[in-house]
Amino acid sequence: MRRGRAPVVIVGGGLAGLSAAIELAPVPVLLLSRCELGSEVASAWAQGGIAAALGPGDSPALHADDTRAAGDAHCDAAIVAMVTREAPGAIAWLERHGAAFDRDADGRIALGREGGHGRRRIAHVRDATGAAVTEALVNLARRTPSITILEGVEALELLVEDGKVAGLLGRRGEERLLFAARAVVLATGGAGALYARTSNPLGARGAGLVMAAEAGAELADLEFVQFHPTALDLGRDPMPLATEAIRGEGAVLVNGAGERFMEGRHPMAELAPRDIVARAIFRERAAGRGTFLDARSAIGPRFAGRFPTVQAACASAGIDPVHDLIPVATAAHYHMGGIAVDTEARSTLPGLWAVGEAASTGLHGANRLASNSLLEATVFGLRAARDIAGTAPVVLRPRLPSRTAAPASGPDDWKALPRVRALMDAYVGVERDASGLRAALAELLALRDVSGPVTRRAATAGLLIAVAALERRESRGGHFRTDFPFRAGEQAAPRRFALSDALDKARASAAPAAVALAAAG
Repeated sequence: MRRGRAPVVIVGGGLAGLSAAIELAPVPVLLLSRCELGSEVASAWAQGGIAAALGPGDSPALHADDTRAAGDAHCDAAIVAMVTREAPGAIAWLERHGAAFDRDADGRIALGREGGHGRRRIAHVRDATGAAVTEALVNLARRTPSITILEGVEALELLVEDGKVAGLLGRRGEERLLFAARAVVLATGGAGALYARTSNPLGARGAGLVMAAEAGAELADLEFVQFHPTALDLGRDPMPLATEAIRGEGAVLVNGAGERFMEGRHPMAELAPRDIVARAIFRERAAGRGTFLDARSAIGPRFAGRFPTVQAACASAGIDPVHDLIPVATAAHYHMGGIAVDTEARSTLPGLWAVGEAASTGLHGANRLASNSLLEATVFGLRAARDIAGTAPVVLRPRLPSRTAAPASGPDDWKALPRVRALMDAYVGVERDASGLRAALAELLALRDVSGPVTRRAATAGLLIAVAALERRESRGGHFRTDFPFRAGEQAAPRRFALSDALDKARASAAPAAVALAAAG
């Protein structure tokens, strides 16, 4: 057992964790990353950009209006106002720390438009904004003396003493690691890879929310999963994205017969909020008509220069967007739910902060507005850092918990993981109903009880999402119930729960489905 001590431990090497670590300087920070810093993180894969009211005729209030509209009457209005107000400052902070956003002919930040936005307000670096911004912060973090970076570390368990987080237990290879800390920040990303069709890194399986829940933190709004409408349907896992900015430049969606199917479904057509476009694509494909992105007329020869990442992915599959339709499908992309936090990114468990996609801040409501994710990661990473820096240092000597490490994972541990992903796709996907959710819960409970640590954690994360989806008997944003296809009211309050409550509800709801499965088997 290797032991260490740091005032602050940050878990996660994406934009949120990096922003917090850099802003905390000169406070000593231990930054833990499961992979090489900045790799295999969703923020580095973000193509579109970062939303901020920077252009003429725009304002934080208009940005807030669009955010709330996309969130389907479920956003926290105060959080939306705060984040949109701080968005220009976040862009300026990123520029000061090495991000080089594209500029127009007059030297101003070039602004694009994406679905759900009434103005051009997306700051971008070609179509690889996340990669460029993450790389800039990784380089800075490696040069910052107050940041100690440990790569290849898997976080396993939060250590809690006297009702407060006192440190973290982890593992690197066969080595167990125990770190005492006065503050732990979870920046562990989302849960998209719980699904068989996802745009997320394959390690994004909700590890942070499970770890927080097991330590006693409350979770919020887990049922709200966003499915990106235009993942490239090239037979890859994970699925590359066709950034929403392509539609912002005028590309349209057509089915196999060449018919535009978004006209008449929403006044903004292809630029409607993501949940609406995703359901339209899901239904076209379910009807066997196929779905394609047509950029030939709107973008044509400019495609490779404006969208080189998408161009390269298409070329690898023999598709030329200048002349060919681009096959697209829905993919699990972003989790609006997560660890419940306040305006300073504090969880309900003292000593624990959560930032980025692992957190549920109230900004996104039931459906995230395009390019608000990197914005949220930056704003809350900075706010968490400033909050932690203002807290009094406490010397902690945590006792080892009764479980000193999760059981080591072996080759057999991964065998059931594809079943978890198939269950989530089939029953907890773009469209859901009670019978399917109960069937998923019955199997997820069984997998949770018999699997090794990797699948057990994934099954627990999937179970938490499925329980929340079963409890919300309405359709709102990214959560669509075919048996409750309408909103239950205008404004919806966030729903919080603890792990024990979720497990009790899962067992009660799954019992009839388990009996039916046993009878069928």
